[in-house]
Amino acid sequence: MKKFDLLCASAISLLAAAPAAAQTRATTSAPASAPAQGVSSNDTSGYAPDIVITAQRQSQTLQEVPIAVSAFSAAALESQQIDNASDLQLTLPNITFSKGNFTGASFTIRGIGDLCVGISCDAATAIHTNGSPLVATRIFETEYFDLERVEVLRGPQGTLFGRSATSGVINVITAKAQTDAIHASGEAEYGNYDSIRLKGMLNLPITETLAVRVAGFYLNRDGYTKNVYNNTRIDGRNMYAIRGSLRWEPSLDTTVDIMGYYFKEDDDRLRIQKQQCQTDSTGVLGCLNQRRDNGRTNTNSTFSSTLSSREFLAINTKSAAVGGLLGLGSLYGPDVYAGSPILNDPREVSTAFTPTYKTDELQIQGRIEHNFGSIKAQLTGIYQENSVDSSQDYNLGVQNRAIIQPGLNGLAAAAAGLVPGLPASYFAPIAAAVIPNGPTGDICTSLPEQSGLGSYGGFKRCGPVPAAFDRSVQKVKSWSAEAIVSSDFDGPFNFLLGGIYLDARVRDGDYYVNASSIDYLVGVLGSFTALGNPASQGGPLPPSFLGTPFFRNATPYFGLKSYGIFGETYFDFNDKLKLTLGLRYNNDKKSLQARSTLASFLVPYTQTGSAFSSPYVGSYDADPATAGVQSFAFRNRTFDALTGRAVLDFKIDDDHLLYASYSRGYKSGGFNPPLQVPGLTVPDSFVPEKIDAFEIGSKNTFDNGRFTLNLTGFYYKYKGLQLSRIVARTSINDNIDADIWGVEAESVFRPGQGVAVNMGASYLHTKVTSNTLFINQRDPSGGNPNTVIIKDITNASNCVVRANAGGAAVAQAFVSAVNNGINASAGLDATNGLRGPTAFSSDANLGASSGAFSICSALTAAAANTALVPAGAISVVEGIGVSLAGNQLPQAPVVKFSAGIQKTIDFSNGMSLVPRFDVTYTGESYGNIFNGPINKVQGYEVVNAQLQFNGAQDRWFVRGFVQNLFDNNATTGLYLTDQSSGLFTNIFTLEPRRYGIAAGFKF
Repeated sequence: MKKFDLLCASAISLLAAAPAAAQTRATTSAPASAPAQGVSSNDTSGYAPDIVITAQRQSQTLQEVPIAVSAFSAAALESQQIDNASDLQLTLPNITFSKGNFTGASFTIRGIGDLCVGISCDAATAIHTNGSPLVATRIFETEYFDLERVEVLRGPQGTLFGRSATSGVINVITAKAQTDAIHASGEAEYGNYDSIRLKGMLNLPITETLAVRVAGFYLNRDGYTKNVYNNTRIDGRNMYAIRGSLRWEPSLDTTVDIMGYYFKEDDDRLRIQKQQCQTDSTGVLGCLNQRRDNGRTNTNSTFSSTLSSREFLAINTKSAAVGGLLGLGSLYGPDVYAGSPILNDPREVSTAFTPTYKTDELQIQGRIEHNFGSIKAQLTGIYQENSVDSSQDYNLGVQNRAIIQPGLNGLAAAAAGLVPGLPASYFAPIAAAVIPNGPTGDICTSLPEQSGLGSYGGFKRCGPVPAAFDRSVQKVKSWSAEAIVSSDFDGPFNFLLGGIYLDARVRDGDYYVNASSIDYLVGVLGSFTALGNPASQGGPLPPSFLGTPFFRNATPYFGLKSYGIFGETYFDFNDKLKLTLGLRYNNDKKSLQARSTLASFLVPYTQTGSAFSSPYVGSYDADPATAGVQSFAFRNRTFDALTGRAVLDFKIDDDHLLYASYSRGYKSGGFNPPLQVPGLTVPDSFVPEKIDAFEIGSKNTFDNGRFTLNLTGFYYKYKGLQLSRIVARTSINDNIDADIWGVEAESVFRPGQGVAVNMGASYLHTKVTSNTLFINQRDPSGGNPNTVIIKDITNASNCVVRANAGGAAVAQAFVSAVNNGINASAGLDATNGLRGPTAFSSDANLGASSGAFSICSALTAAAANTALVPAGAISVVEGIGVSLAGNQLPQAPVVKFSAGIQKTIDFSNGMSLVPRFDVTYTGESYGNIFNGPINKVQGYEVVNAQLQFNGAQDRWFVRGFVQNLFDNNATTGLYLTDQSSGLFTNIFTLEPRRYGIAAGFKF
């Protein structure tokens, strides 16, 4: 810590001593001309007065492009410490970045991000490499290296870039091979967390027209997070990438580029940094609705706890003795995490499961360009493969084995034939799978594997404490081909015409949740189901478990075939006024094969090969929304749309540009996975997004390049915004409408020789305009005081009992009466059966609702029985919807501000010293469309600093740096889990403070 303080003090002192300088919002190399006044000849900020970009598919300076675009050159990326996608957000107005729940990530631009979750979702923010669209890219995991520039376009794109995007485009442009000379560079960095980062590049001319370039990086570091369970560190990194490029210029008019890229990661990265919960003591919801505390969900609310509880087993078997013997705990007792430590530090967890994270990506791209005089033609193709396989502790905690030990003892007794009425042949296979070494030995959990047999097929892992973990896996292959023809006539008219075809396929896009308690309950319930088969249907069935012994949302196949035809025309009325008109036709054909299983059908313990070869699999319907019984849900649909844009720009003079534009954005719809719980009102698909975007802006350069100021204002009319939520253990997507408007400002100022100051600021207003009612998972009562929130013990979903007259007391009396009837039919009483409603805590933010464990189908039947209650007096509903109108969109901070200052101090011997300081503030936002205090994401600041000493002609450098100076652990995004998981919130955070030293060379 003392070393760190010394480093910080030294950096700040140097920054204060030198009238600091700036950062750069630039892109590629500027034309080779004399530097503007006030610009050092040895400047390393990455900014030049005439920055050349290709945001409009032609080489233009940043200041003459009539769209909102930011760009970073290689020097800018280095000086601003932009090492990856998460860093990229920090200095961009109205842009945020956050990791997602299922190995994904989201760039949100002007309030629009990848809020749709699922394999069939398109990206709102399109990611491109050298202009080619990428599918499910692993770009958020990798590090930036050997880039020419990064361009970020804000606003709908479609008439210029290959796939239509509603929020914007991030275009990563790699450095190309050069034929002029041999070039090489290398860099080695060492930092805290025992971090080692290496980068290198070699550019080699083969002939006067042919050159090759090879570059790569390697990163290895210890974990950011301490596991207090075994005093280890997790969330480390071990990754590398290599890129090879070839450029051939057979003539002055022809250029051929070929690029190959491979990235690989294999480490213990955490997908989710922390889980937060205001613990619900009743267990009906798991987590309450007022705050995100660092508490744990009450797991009595979860699927595995409700169905393995002594109350459920007693009701299911009509025997209090069986429930008491085999139950893994009580619905009304302590949950399985009782006694687990509450850790307030976001960089501390307690887990007996070490996370795993494996991913790789391959890209092969080719491009040929040829100038036919005033016509330019370009043909580009890219092939992409990537995969990801990630597992981590589902609850980020260690279970208390003592809670479930009595049930394990009871299972061992039944397996040994010591319990009258429970045949050993039906229970010994359960014990062999879950507790093979006896009730006090290791507890086993199914591995997340495709056979669906899990621990009952020998696929398991065992340990001294119960386990619960998930696995997210996916394999993607895609290719695209794009052709563009553009003109460069001397007259007032020019055009661009293009077409693209993309074919993408996802294989084995699966999400698993495994738990030893699930293995236990599917065996116990399977055995009782087999034993209870009616005599009229042949009597007891062979000993069986319920398959699959884990939750598996499986997508064996998803296919996308997409094509687009797009073009623009440009008409110069005169030297100052120009009109751009663009049009695009999109066509997206999607097909899906999917199913979701968890304790869905009987599987004999003797089954081999696959659970789906079970003789009883015919009772399982993978697609309840379609008539009949299907082994998979199949979906096919084509989405298409006509979009375009119009831009009018006025060039006041060479330094000042005004523009106004209208554009229509589009993102295709998709499919929601089939649900396991029948009867829930969830659409099986979601419709496309459409956006009407209006924008005005000005780009201004003053004092021969000393000062630039770009201003933008925009208004969006959004229809069908796709938003995700978890329902019945499945991520589904809804559509809403919204209005968005805001302003942005970006500037670079050079007050003196070698000094550069950059600033960016934005204001954003988002508002939902739909009046459609949606059920808030955190409060299914919708704030109605005359309700009782029910936890259904047969599937761990929630429903709501509402008294339509007489108030809350009527609803509570009704639930108590039905629960008493359920107990009586099973021969139970209130001591070993279901109890009446219980009040939530006073700070639950659930109105006056109370909660109870019950069975929703029994409540529904009772409410319809006029012999019990007057007609219409009681309603049993999935939930009571509330309007979202007026709510803010998620991940849409109202304000954002950034500033950087840099000073290049030149010495007479050609060396230079460059101190730099950057600060970013991202304002408050919400992590969930329902808003409210529980979903608020607090504003946060990030401060970076570095000091770099450069050798003569920049041949070498030594750099000291610190990122996130004040070690801000701010939350960047939220994800709410479903009711059967206990409604905890997964949070995603900034990386912690990093500091270190680097040295490198180049020639």
